[in-house]
Amino acid sequence: MSQGEFALAVRAAGQRAGEPNDCTKRLVQRWEAGYVGGAPRGNYARALEAVTGQPIENLGFAAEAGPNVNRRQALGMAGAAAAIGWAATDDKTARGPLTGIWRSRYEYVSSSRKGETFASSHYVVLIQHGDRLQVRSLPGTAQGRVMMDLTVSGSVVTGTWQEITDATGYYGGSTYHGAIQFTAGPAGTRLTGTWVGFNKDGGIQTGPWTMDLVSSDTGKSAQARYNRPVEQPDA
Repeated sequence: MSQGEFALAVRAAGQRAGEPNDCTKRLVQRWEAGYVGGAPRGNYARALEAVTGQPIENLGFAAEAGPNVNRRQALGMAGAAAAIGWAATDDKTARGPLTGIWRSRYEYVSSSRKGETFASSHYVVLIQHGDRLQVRSLPGTAQGRVMMDLTVSGSVVTGTWQEITDATGYYGGSTYHGAIQFTAGPAGTRLTGTWVGFNKDGGIQTGPWTMDLVSSDTGKSAQARYNRPVEQPDA
C-alpha cells in the first residue's frame, strides 16, 4: 500500500470496529519515521493491528499499558466455569487470554468436483481485546489468506470469516466470505465451530472449522516459527 492507502485502510478498520480514527498520510509518515513515541492511542493501535494482522509491539511500538490477562490467570479467577467468560473485562486495552498463534482447519465440499470433501489449514494470529477477536493468517502458511472478525460472549465466539484463495490455484484468487460460530473448550486452547457461506456455484454451504492453540507468544520469533505450511509437523 501507499502511505495514503494505508491511512485509508486504518480509518476503515476503525469504522468497522465502531472506533473511528482520523488517520492521515502525514500520521503514517510520522509513524514510519519514528517521530511518534510510545504506542498510538487505543483506537489507532487496534486499527493498526486489524490492518496488519500484527500485535502493536511487532510494528515497532511499545505495547499498550493495561492489565493483560493470560490464560493461567483467567483460569484461576473463579474456576473453570467462570473462567470461560473470556470477556470478563471491559478494558479494551487489555490483551485477552485467547491471544496467540492457532492452527486453523476447515472442511468444505467442492460442488464443482463431484462433491468431494477437501480441507484447508493455516497458522493464524489471534489478537483479543475485550470481547473482540481478530484472526489473520500468517503469509507463509498458505498461498491464500484467511481473516476473521469475532466477538466472544461466555464460551461462544461468533462473527464473520473471509478467505482470499490462491491466485494460481483451483479457485483462481476468488474471495469467499460468510458467518462462523465457535465454542471454546474449558482450557481455552481449542475452538470448535461451524462456518456457513456461499460456494463457487452460488449455493449456501456449511462445514466444520476448528482452531487449536500452538503458542501463546505472538512475537516475531514465534511467528517466524509458524510462518510455514501446516502440513509440516510441529517441532
